[in-house]
Amino acid sequence: MKKNMELAKIYYESPVGLLELSGTDNSLESLLFVDKERGDKTAGNAYLERCVTQLDEYFSGSRKVFTINLDPDGTDFQKSVWAELVKIPFGVTTSYLQLSETLGDVKAIRAVANANKRNRIAIIIPCHRVIGSDGSLVGYAGGLWRKKWLLEHEQSFISGEKQLDLF
Repeated sequence: MKKNMELAKIYYESPVGLLELSGTDNSLESLLFVDKERGDKTAGNAYLERCVTQLDEYFSGSRKVFTINLDPDGTDFQKSVWAELVKIPFGVTTSYLQLSETLGDVKAIRAVANANKRNRIAIIIPCHRVIGSDGSLVGYAGGLWRKKWLLEHEQSFISGEKQLDLF
């Protein structure tokens, strides 16, 4: 969190469950799947409301790229992985191995998977688009059912593309 900036929190009921958004007046710091509201909401944060509008657009299929300032907390390596994740196009998947190759170290596959796991800005930093090298759905902090739903949702808006065969 940036010094001298108050952290706001709101909740959003999405098709994949309740989401908790936290951020400042100019950036999103976390977007987490939660079972219930935790603590007090912050009223009147225009930036988080902008995030909600973009999530509405994503879930309706009219938004494929988010234009949100992100400020995730993590190590330099984690941030480098997350920077690669946001480059994965809507409706496209990649593997942990491909990500580690892109980052220049195929031996870093476990570290890449761990950075994926520690992503605290779900959906917008699209770690759900990372699958196993064999095409299987593996690991997702929000649950594999959400990963499957998000991938199928994105595929449903890609015209002329082969549908994913999940599970």
